[in-house]
Amino acid sequence: MATRIIVGLALGPAFLAALYLLPPAALAVVVAFIAGMASFELLRATKVAHHNGMYIFTAIAAVLIPLGHAFGYGSWTARAVAILLMAALFLPALRRYGTQGEIRFEHIIVCLFGGIGIPLFLSALVQLKRFDSGQFYVLLPVICAFTTDIGAYFFGVFLGKHRGITQVSPNKSLEGYAGGILTGCLCMLLYGWLVGQFGGIEVKLPLMALYGLLGSAVTELGDLSFSLIKRQCAVKDYGTLLPGHGGMLDRFDSTIFASPMLLLLVEILPAF
Repeated sequence: MATRIIVGLALGPAFLAALYLLPPAALAVVVAFIAGMASFELLRATKVAHHNGMYIFTAIAAVLIPLGHAFGYGSWTARAVAILLMAALFLPALRRYGTQGEIRFEHIIVCLFGGIGIPLFLSALVQLKRFDSGQFYVLLPVICAFTTDIGAYFFGVFLGKHRGITQVSPNKSLEGYAGGILTGCLCMLLYGWLVGQFGGIEVKLPLMALYGLLGSAVTELGDLSFSLIKRQCAVKDYGTLLPGHGGMLDRFDSTIFASPMLLLLVEILPAF
């Protein structure tokens, strides 16, 4: 537990500072690294075979998509990468069908999710940074994800009575889930107030509350979804890269879901 707290206190502020200070191109490099590691960890956890460089093709795809968003070619890059990755996966599968080294369709789907889905969702951070006032928008998914996780933990520990809501995480309680959403909403309101006070920007606080409500709900869905994968694959953590936290995917599972949700909300209902 001590290691987890120390690493969290060190990496959390550093990552927030990087989001706030780095220009979109430099931030894209950071996101590309996270996406590449996360895709590798997913394939390792699900025991996807090393057929014809499936790991390599998937990781390269995961890295390229955030980099494309950095220079304003995100949509074009995502389409091109998706086509190339599908070709790299299906062509060997066609050739090996009926042999001992047959490539299963479920392995291909895992690779497509790791090489396209995860980086596409995380690229929302780069897209948020490119907005006017992007230095404030880009913090939304991370603040939402981290505060929701913290709120869910403390509400669950001190007030949790109705446990076993889902067998994916039987120790988590209804009070914990509700507390996480409440904490996310309150922290979003606080963040909006701070941006208005010190950033010189007019902030619509009701929209910040909406960001917190929907962002926190999706955050908890993301946490449970990646926990489901771990349970079905019988692994405790996705990796050991971050002491006390597991792998990159263990730390950013909630952010992967929260980022596209907050991007969508900002595009439709900008709060500032």
